[in-house]
Amino acid sequence: MSGIVLIIAVGVSVTSFVAFAIHILAPTDETSRTEARLQRLAERQRHQFDPEAGEDSFVSLLRSELNDRSGFLERITAKLPALSDYLEQADVPMRPSKFIFLCASCFAAGNLLCILSPAPLLLAPVVGITFTGLPIAWLSFKRKKRLDQFGDQLPGALELLSRSLRAGHSLNAGFGLIATETEAPLAREFGRAFDEQNFGIPLDEAIENMAKRVPNMDLRFFATAVILQRQTGGDLAEILDKISHLIRERLQILGQIRALTGEGRMSGAVLLALPPVLFVVMLKLNNEYVMTLFRDPIGRYMLIGGLITQFIGALVIKKIITIKV
Repeated sequence: MSGIVLIIAVGVSVTSFVAFAIHILAPTDETSRTEARLQRLAERQRHQFDPEAGEDSFVSLLRSELNDRSGFLERITAKLPALSDYLEQADVPMRPSKFIFLCASCFAAGNLLCILSPAPLLLAPVVGITFTGLPIAWLSFKRKKRLDQFGDQLPGALELLSRSLRAGHSLNAGFGLIATETEAPLAREFGRAFDEQNFGIPLDEAIENMAKRVPNMDLRFFATAVILQRQTGGDLAEILDKISHLIRERLQILGQIRALTGEGRMSGAVLLALPPVLFVVMLKLNNEYVMTLFRDPIGRYMLIGGLITQFIGALVIKKIITIKV
């Protein structure tokens, strides 16, 4: 009976972990629809015929040779572009295969720690999943921090670009000015777009590449405005001023919402942390009382139900305190 309960616990834990990872890595429906609309507005006509298409077979052969030399994890992570983009957006110099190996090592360490400690063996999968979530949480924190910093720097950069255009500089020179006068991460992304232009990549394509690298809605509006202005004409400096003003107003509203929902976030953190903390405390103070959950069949089902409801509660609380602007 204990083996069946262990299998069910492992299945529930793995399912919860996969659902959590998908919830973090996958973009929301609203963001995807908005980006798709902006992408359609910014699309340019490209030539379908490439005179150098004869080299495609040779390039494919080289790529196949390189892929054959890659490891097993690298062949798997090659089919997960979201993970590599996630690492790049977090500015973490690590291959996706190494990150997956790190998560697997954390899972094994959590199980080993539970086996070597006097804790019940049924907790091993739960502890392993918890340890596996630590690298994912660290990566998510770094990505969010970098993207938030990029969003905070963007209005000032657009104003700087607008003043540069009014002073008579070109848009390409304005990108170089932003790369030298601002700080990372914004300076790095604009500097990369500036270098791409110097290497012969069209400005529109360089801006689109930057918008794809940084999943920021304000940057997508900027890219769309620049591409459309280059096709239809207009005062780009005035457009940039309006976009900058719009971004500042949105950030101000977002700050007010964060202040108003601070109590809800704190309450959610306390409610989510209270059950596991209380479980550990009771395990130390009254071990026999807690072990009834593992010895009694009803207690095992209650424990599994508690894990499932804890995960559902985390999703509900996140949904309540998340207000999009």
